[in-house]
Amino acid sequence: MIQATSHKPSWLRAIGIGIAVSVLTAIVMVALLKTGVSPFPKPPSLAFAETLLGRSLPLPVGLLFHTAYVTFWSVVFVRYFPRKTLLTALGLAAVLWGVILVVFFPVVGWGVAGLAIGPQLIPASALPHLLFGLLLWGLDRYFGN
Repeated sequence: MIQATSHKPSWLRAIGIGIAVSVLTAIVMVALLKTGVSPFPKPPSLAFAETLLGRSLPLPVGLLFHTAYVTFWSVVFVRYFPRKTLLTALGLAAVLWGVILVVFFPVVGWGVAGLAIGPQLIPASALPHLLFGLLLWGLDRYFGN
């Protein structure tokens, strides 16, 4: 008798997807920041790294924090979510957006939802999270089991 086994994607695949999502979202965010389109005073991951370490840091350090955070959540999605649909990927993205609004922004001094900087940070922070959800779902499907 053949038994069905539950197969989790490999760690390497999950980490690779996370790094790819991180790089692609970082390219978009840095491009928007460099062109002056982004309303952020600096990338949130850089602001968080500076707050955590208590000093000014170069952009690559912020990008490393971004990569670690995005890769962590991507691995959680790819390896452990029982249903990996577009809706669940966007749900994870929405939860993480909520976390940035009520945890990360206040920690870095931007206030709840970034309102100490301005209300424009609310939609500006939603867009990268939407991109995260779409890329995560798409790359997971593309590099499927």
